[in-house]
Amino acid sequence: MIRRLSQARERGIPEATVARLPLYLRALNGMAERGLATVSSEDLAVAAGVNSAKLRKDLSHLGSYGTRGVGYDVEYLIYQISRELGLTQDWAVAIVGVGNLGRALANYGGFVSRGFRVAALLDADPEVVGDHIAGLNVEHIDELEAVIKRRGVSIVVLATPAAAAQQVADRVIAAGVTSILNFAPVVLAVPEGVDIRKVDLSIELQILAFHEQRKTDRMTGGPAMAEEWPEAVDL
Repeated sequence: MIRRLSQARERGIPEATVARLPLYLRALNGMAERGLATVSSEDLAVAAGVNSAKLRKDLSHLGSYGTRGVGYDVEYLIYQISRELGLTQDWAVAIVGVGNLGRALANYGGFVSRGFRVAALLDADPEVVGDHIAGLNVEHIDELEAVIKRRGVSIVVLATPAAAAQQVADRVIAAGVTSILNFAPVVLAVPEGVDIRKVDLSIELQILAFHEQRKTDRMTGGPAMAEEWPEAVDL
């Protein structure tokens, strides 16, 4: 999928639009499950958490403009976005690092329905290697390159400790994989042409903590409300 997104950007689809397409797809899938055949841009925008003008502009990059007075055909728009994201193909995924997070990802049932197939699990811990998880045997990290080639892996998920992530990423890239999803709490250095997405749960929690603190301050009149602080004075 990440490689497909790179192709989308090369065709002139903005990065911000690419990032919002999964939001639209999630909302549309929910509507399809409820039996909705069409949806207005306003209703889809609300469900996706964006404004309707931005949504219409995003979908215009796909060549989808809807029908005045009717809206968008839900099933067809699902197909259009899925095709653009590369979800009409079968992507083989390898998860490196089978700790608590890696196991949870391996057992997540939503990947297959979205075009992703977990094809390999790898770890360096001898006590973990050989475990049977989600229908797969955990293989040793020493077999990384051979497993990537044998299983046709297109995307690698890194759920390793931070200290090991860069070395594993280097090996993955040398093996020909150019799409990496990184859960390790470290910024990876990768060459041009390699697409990497970083998921840092601690950062997301810190952002939520900021908003929670702001809500508390509004209720209590606390000093953290930025608009109540005096302007900075040069000393």
